[in-house]
Amino acid sequence: MDQTKLRIAIQKSGRLYEDSVQLLRECGIDLRNVKDRLKTESDNFPLEVFFLRDDDIPQYVEDGVADIGIVGENVLLEKNKQAAVVEKLGFGKCRLSVAIPRSMEYEGVTSLQGKRIATSYPFLVNKFLTENLVQAEIHEISGSVEIAPGIGLADVVADLVSSGSTLFMNGLKEVESILQSQAVLVKNSSLGKQQEQLLERLLFRIRAVKKAKRNKYVLMNAPNEKLKDIISLLPGMRSPTVLPLAEPGWSSVHSVLSEDRFWDIIEELKAAGAEGILVVPIEKMVM
Repeated sequence: MDQTKLRIAIQKSGRLYEDSVQLLRECGIDLRNVKDRLKTESDNFPLEVFFLRDDDIPQYVEDGVADIGIVGENVLLEKNKQAAVVEKLGFGKCRLSVAIPRSMEYEGVTSLQGKRIATSYPFLVNKFLTENLVQAEIHEISGSVEIAPGIGLADVVADLVSSGSTLFMNGLKEVESILQSQAVLVKNSSLGKQQEQLLERLLFRIRAVKKAKRNKYVLMNAPNEKLKDIISLLPGMRSPTVLPLAEPGWSSVHSVLSEDRFWDIIEELKAAGAEGILVVPIEKMVM
């Protein structure tokens, strides 16, 4: 029996853990009890899962201990390891930004000249400063970066930002974005043929799940005399499905709408005469 498995590394805790496990489950992959485990495997897909510190995932993938991994772009780029990005996953979005005390004036990157910068991302911050011809003193700290100016450790900080509420509570304001980040799927650069085939199977499922999340299934009733105008507003996968209703002169129209323009198109459909519009989430979308 072929025992080939694809080994994936994901966070054992932290902001990407829940979404990573959820993604695998949405891909139809059954995982045994994952709570407080360092390793598990699927019963219905040849996948072995390692639960690691996020900082260690790029190294494990580069070394081939894990074939693939889910990690934040910020961690991947900070660690500067040889692991190739194969898919951006759309969750865990954040940015690495420079923040300064609210009382401090800021006139662009040159305002950082000679400043002390506290950060957990010294490689990325140094790269940013070098690219902008700015010299500053980097203080690497592993946590609670935002309190550094308040205790006199640094003048400014460079830290991950999602909502900005933590910065605000510590008297800081965001002034410069260094990097936009999200969770990515990375792979070892020397995967064997069988692992590549398993990765393609997994990617097929991941892309179907992602596609579904970006779209909605829409059903509506349309008077036949306005059917042509209503159909012209629908940018479905190919063309909408049109079915006659029991009431003469009316049809049911089914289509798929992207989240990007969803509300604009819904308003246009109503204005064109569509009624009883029903919106349904899509679980999977196979193209």
